Amino acid sequence: MNAVVEISGKQFKVSKDSKLYVHRLDAKVGSKVSFENVLLLDNGKKLIVGTPNVQGASVEAKVVKHLKDDKVIVFKKKRRKGYRVKNGHRQALTEIIIEKVTEKTTKAKPAKKSEESKTPKAKEAAPKAKKATPQSKSKSKK
Repeated sequence: MNAVVEISGKQFKVSKDSKLYVHRLDAKVGSKVSFENVLLLDNGKKLIVGTPNVQGASVEAKVVKHLKDDKVIVFKKKRRKGYRVKNGHRQALTEIIIEKVTEKTTKAKPAKKSEESKTPKAKEAAPKAKKATPQSKSKSKK
């Protein structure tokens, strides 16, 4: 079963036993985390798209380790001005392994129709026609 889940503001396509690197999570190494913000589920037979989330679906994962990503160099320069700035950055990441993708299937009960919905609605009035305005006579040049 595949799913698209939102973790720390980014969307990831996950399946059972897949390994992900996500933004640093506030969880201890070895602990389990659950993500409820599932946007799409695919079980091979049926595709369920959430509006915006799939109700009752969740993804469970285990935190493997916390680490830092490779260094990204940020270099700024303005030519002929003598302006050069060099900065570096290492993003803090968490490695997780997806353990389980679950969906809670609930059959939706048909909504009860009230008496008002059984009666036909009053026809909407046709839009009012614009009032005819006298057009100013323009002088023609001879």
